[in-house]
Amino acid sequence: MSDKFIGKFVNSASDIEKRLSKAKAFIFDWDGVFNNGFKTGQAGSGFSEVDSMGTNLLRFSHFLKTKHLPFTAIISGEKNESAQFFATREHFSLSFYKIAHKIDALNYICDHKGIKPEEVVYFFDDVLDLSIAKVCGLRIMIGKQATTLFTEYCVKNNLVDYISVNHGGDHGIRESCEMLMTVNGNFDDVLKQRTDLSEVYKDYIRQRNNVDTLIYTKDGAGRIIPDQNPL
Repeated sequence: MSDKFIGKFVNSASDIEKRLSKAKAFIFDWDGVFNNGFKTGQAGSGFSEVDSMGTNLLRFSHFLKTKHLPFTAIISGEKNESAQFFATREHFSLSFYKIAHKIDALNYICDHKGIKPEEVVYFFDDVLDLSIAKVCGLRIMIGKQATTLFTEYCVKNNLVDYISVNHGGDHGIRESCEMLMTVNGNFDDVLKQRTDLSEVYKDYIRQRNNVDTLIYTKDGAGRIIPDQNPL
């Protein structure tokens, strides 16, 4: 299977399949993952519809495989209007912002949502994400040429399972989602049912769209709390 992708399988496709089979949650960093990391004022950094479709198809792939919606979240160190807009529009479960130590958000998810770290697939790109990469079940790095030494560090220290060849500004998320759908063994079925708007897809999208996204941040004491003034 790995010959279909030009990204780097740090661990084998069969190992990734084993890890993915345990997954209940897809969690994403934002800056450098859905975009190239450049920002424009308070609006922050944006996203592409190509990647958006990738996340939706991956969630449907999981739904077909397990008969359950996956838990989904964005964890960002900054406050980005685009991230909150995306999470809300796509009916992600949670969106965190201003979380400098990202493991705190993962611990909150595990404590309150009954999810274990080994059941998490994490999409990341940089140093601030490693506290989660150290403990979660499946680690997908959105690669970039500028961070050669960082990438080598992650490989050497067993912090990554797959590295996309496409960077955050060039649809690395879509590449990674398609890889995981292929590992799931239902890529063609996902596309066919989405194209045909099958009854199964309609059931999935109905359940997905019933998810109300909750926004969380930290208060002055460092406690994770609901955002009282979401964007």
